[in-house]
Amino acid sequence: MGSFRRSLIGVHRILNSNRSSVAAPSSQAFFGPRYRGVSDFSSINSNDTLSSDIDLSNEESKRRLFNSLLYRSKQRGFLELDLVLGQWVEEHIHSMDEKGIKALVHVLDLENPDLWRWLTGQERPPESVKINPVFTAVHDKVMNNLNSHSAPETRAIPGQPWVRGWEDMRKGRDGPIAGNQ
Repeated sequence: MGSFRRSLIGVHRILNSNRSSVAAPSSQAFFGPRYRGVSDFSSINSNDTLSSDIDLSNEESKRRLFNSLLYRSKQRGFLELDLVLGQWVEEHIHSMDEKGIKALVHVLDLENPDLWRWLTGQERPPESVKINPVFTAVHDKVMNNLNSHSAPETRAIPGQPWVRGWEDMRKGRDGPIAGNQ
């Protein structure tokens, strides 16, 4: 509750300070990027702004960028993606060049449910995502793991939801129960 109150006070201060200025405030004053191209409220368009901020010239900036991307890949709030992306990024980030980093940022900016469905083959990804080298590498890893560790009949047909209900495998009223129970 305290952080919400502090944020309201901060917004009130911004509004009052901009009211006294002669020029009309731009939307960039409220929603502009504060750190590495990511705004306070969203990471929309962060690929465009971060791509110009990639600095691999010295070790300190490289370390900060790698730590930031590693954190973003491991703390997405979607456990399956946290594990898959976090492990892949941890293994490959130190061998990536600037083009690879930009491709990784593009993948990290995708929405979790969509990205998971595309990585697991439940849906076909858009062409812009399909040609991304980072997405292709992670997709290949996920599909190899699925093919080697799970039976095809336990997965949904492409284009169909992967989650099944409790009663989907019941053979009859008194028949054996199989599936998720």
